[in-house]
Amino acid sequence: MLCIGIGGGGDVVGALGVAGAARAAGLSARVGGVTWERRPIDPIPGPRRLAEIEHAEPLDGSVALAGPDTSGPGGFRFAEAHMARVLGEPTVLVDPNDGPRAVARGLDAAAAALECDLVALVDVGGDVLGHGDEPGLASPLCDAVLLAAAVHMRTPAVGAVFGVGCDGELTTEEVLARVAEVAAAGGLLGAWGLTPADADRLEAAVAEVPTEASAQAVRCARGATGRAEIRGGRRTVPLSPVGALTFFFEPRAAIGSAARLAAAVVDCMSLAEADALLAARGIRTELAYEREAA
Repeated sequence: MLCIGIGGGGDVVGALGVAGAARAAGLSARVGGVTWERRPIDPIPGPRRLAEIEHAEPLDGSVALAGPDTSGPGGFRFAEAHMARVLGEPTVLVDPNDGPRAVARGLDAAAAALECDLVALVDVGGDVLGHGDEPGLASPLCDAVLLAAAVHMRTPAVGAVFGVGCDGELTTEEVLARVAEVAAAGGLLGAWGLTPADADRLEAAVAEVPTEASAQAVRCARGATGRAEIRGGRRTVPLSPVGALTFFFEPRAAIGSAARLAAAVVDCMSLAEADALLAARGIRTELAYEREAA
C-alpha cells in the first residue's frame, strides 16, 4: 500500500500511522506526502513544483522520490525528507500544481514503481470531508485536489481520515457527521485505532518530522483528554480517544456525498483553477491565506 498524506506539511506522519494499519493486516506499505510545507518551513505561497526541488528522483511530471537531502528553495527540507531519514528508505513527494488528473497519473506511476497495488489518500483531521461552510475550515484546497485525483486513477484507492479533529479545523462532531454521511452513501470501509506499538513509532517520527496535528493523535492514543492549542494558539484541538481513530472510506462515495469540495474540483486542470473555483463559492483556502501573509 502507498500511503499519501494529502494535506501537506506533516501529514506524512498521519500516512505513517495508516501504514501501521496496513502492516497489521499483513501488507507492505510505503509513505509520502505533498510538496506543500507550512509557512514556518517554506515562506513561498503554495506547493513547490518538482523543478524547484533538489536531490529528488522524478518518477513522473507530478511525483518524485525523496531522500534525506531532498530540499526546496532556500534549502529547507521537506517533511518527507525527514521521514526518509527516519525510515531509512525513500518517500514519495506529490506536486499538486497541475490538478487532479496530473496527480492521478503521478500516483499511478509511483504505485507502479514501488510495487503498490493500493493507494491510501490520508487526511489528518477530517476536513477533506468538509462541505465548505464549516466555521473552522482553513485548508480545504490541497485535500480536495488530492481526493479528486482518485476519480482519475487506474490504481485502486481508499480515503482515510486519521486523527479525527486533530488539525483544529472541523470539530469532532462535524467530522463524525461527515463520516456518517459517507456511511449512508455506502462508502464507509471501517475504522482502526492506534496501537501502543504504532503510537511509539509515530512518536519517534514526530521527534524528527515537524508536525502539530499528527502529534495530537499520538497524545490521544496515550490517553490525553481536554483541549490543546496548535498553530501558535490559532487552533484548538479536542483530545479524546476519538482522536486516535482512523476512518477508511471509498473515495467515489465520499465525493458523491460529504466531500463536496473534492466533487467541485474533479475536472479542474490546475491547483490555481481549483482555488479560483472555491474562491468563487466564498471558500477561503490555504493558498489565499499564504498569499495574503506573504
